[in-house]
Amino acid sequence: MVMSPSDPTEPAPVSGVDYGVGHVAIIMDGNGRWATNRGWPRLAGHRKGAERIKEIVRAAPEMGVTHLTVYAFSTENWKRSTEEVLGLMGIFARYIEKEADELASLGVRMRFIGERGRLDGRLARLMSGIEERTAVNTRLNLTVAINYGGRNELARAAARLARDFAEGRATEADLTEAGLADRLDTAGLPDPDLVIRTSGETRTSNFLAWQAAYAEYEFTPTLWPDFSPEELATILNRFGRRERRFGGAK
Repeated sequence: MVMSPSDPTEPAPVSGVDYGVGHVAIIMDGNGRWATNRGWPRLAGHRKGAERIKEIVRAAPEMGVTHLTVYAFSTENWKRSTEEVLGLMGIFARYIEKEADELASLGVRMRFIGERGRLDGRLARLMSGIEERTAVNTRLNLTVAINYGGRNELARAAARLARDFAEGRATEADLTEAGLADRLDTAGLPDPDLVIRTSGETRTSNFLAWQAAYAEYEFTPTLWPDFSPEELATILNRFGRRERRFGGAK
């Protein structure tokens, strides 16, 4: 686990270079602090954070990233004030409505993970609509985690597997790691190579608990609204020099 920013003596990242990182997952932390540091309402930080996603989505494919997964709202975030939660849901809906055309034109496939039952019906319909509209796109796979928690996902996947077994859709041969993985929200997606958390916090916060078992981690003090494509390139550049052994000997 590495805390950014990088050593100034390391080689500078180069724009338009494939850094060999297929799947990047990001815990987008620090929106509220970014706003309060300026004396603004917390929702102003969340709106700025949504704009930052647009920049990263446009830049990521140029760096060789094929899958980008972002943590937008956790199962624990319901504990926040009603004003902030409702404001966030509104921001999510507006993002989908405003960015649908550009995402489609950029070749971005958008998907969502997490429990949808508690979400506003309009937001859930918008989510399903953009998933269907962008399903054929392949340039970048953008997955957004909303009302998502890693433990919650594992519990739901285990329940699905148990139900399938009880109802004859699964056999003892399916009671494996692969059988459980096939019932996760991320079924069919590759595991992340790299997980980045912004804002200086060094917790994984229940994000991709199963999928990130062998991911590399980077923690940067940069608040999410200030996280730039240039910093992403620097982190990817450093990742490319790591040796990943997946438990094997050197």
